[in-house]
Amino acid sequence: MSLFSGLKVQSERITVADATEQTGDNIKPGPGEDEGYMARALQLARKGVTTCHPNPAVGCVIVNHGEIMGEGWHDFAGHAHAEINALKQAGKSSVGATMYVTLEPCSHHGKTPPCVKSIIKSRISRAVIATEDPNPLVNRSGISELQGAGIDVTLGVGQAQAKTINRGFLKRITTGIPWVTLKIATSMDGKTAMADGESQWITSSPARKDAQQLRAAASGILTGIGSVLRDDPNMNVRLDGVQRQPLRIILDTNLSIPVDAKILSRQDGVIGDVLIVTANSEDSAAEIFQEGSVEIINCRTSGGKIDLHAVMLELGQREMNTILLEAGARLSGSMLEQGLVDEIVVYMAPDLLGSDAMDMFTIPGLEQLADKLSLEYKDVTRVGRDLRLTLSVAK
Repeated sequence: MSLFSGLKVQSERITVADATEQTGDNIKPGPGEDEGYMARALQLARKGVTTCHPNPAVGCVIVNHGEIMGEGWHDFAGHAHAEINALKQAGKSSVGATMYVTLEPCSHHGKTPPCVKSIIKSRISRAVIATEDPNPLVNRSGISELQGAGIDVTLGVGQAQAKTINRGFLKRITTGIPWVTLKIATSMDGKTAMADGESQWITSSPARKDAQQLRAAASGILTGIGSVLRDDPNMNVRLDGVQRQPLRIILDTNLSIPVDAKILSRQDGVIGDVLIVTANSEDSAAEIFQEGSVEIINCRTSGGKIDLHAVMLELGQREMNTILLEAGARLSGSMLEQGLVDEIVVYMAPDLLGSDAMDMFTIPGLEQLADKLSLEYKDVTRVGRDLRLTLSVAK
């Protein structure tokens, strides 16, 4: 296989010189073709985004004499890592080859043996690594072992893209809490439902299908009891060939969820487990729900409401990398106000619902422009008749 041509490589990445300056290590720059091969490795990494939870998504390409000899990606936790899959495909062609991998190879025993041992044994001569793994069990030890074995290491090629792919994993490892994306469907005048709660459907079928991809990539989907009582949603991934359902998390302070709520039902098959976070649970409460599908936990409160920071810490401890927030105006507003949202994805329909319709957010106390919550547009894309607006939240 020859170098994959036609790949568009984004320019936002730290240079090899920057990486060397930051680490102090003797990390050597590579030829210009490194970006092209790394772009292929990043493409492979994305194949595991919806399935490899809670592990990071990693892609790997092995190149010898200008030819791709092996490719691999990490598909499921407990399965072989990207590097091992690529090495198996390359076989003896790994000798003297260059390995392109999107994350620092692991150097510890987890569900699988450390990858660096197999890499060193394969006798590759050079490793091009997009970004370090901040996991304390790795944290540059993988790079050090490769260099100690005489393998030249280039760090930083495609780093920005690699960090984006694994932003949830990287945030959880470094802060203890997941990456949170707030998804919302709205009209052009910022309304999410009519005054009586009618909201099906504000956006078009293509937009709703696109939003299913967000669900598929999430470790968990978070909502509030208000949305459950109002809309009675399933909140599962409805895509052909889906291999993993995210955990569905419901904040229900007083444990008022009906036992026949659709989100608790398994009548359409196994649609994933549910975690109910409450402040009013009893040991016998779980008995009223279907066995094995629902977990109920107590959480501390703040101001009479569930402490959202405590919820995020709990989800981080459960190895939730990414959370998709699909909630009403109050919970969405509270998450924004408390700085717990990293990104907002808005599907905006070219319609007006009027002043009596429901707003996107409830954020009290913003009385002056200086109090505003600032956002930054990252992407604007047309999906069907609607717009998909992706915005980052200033921290």
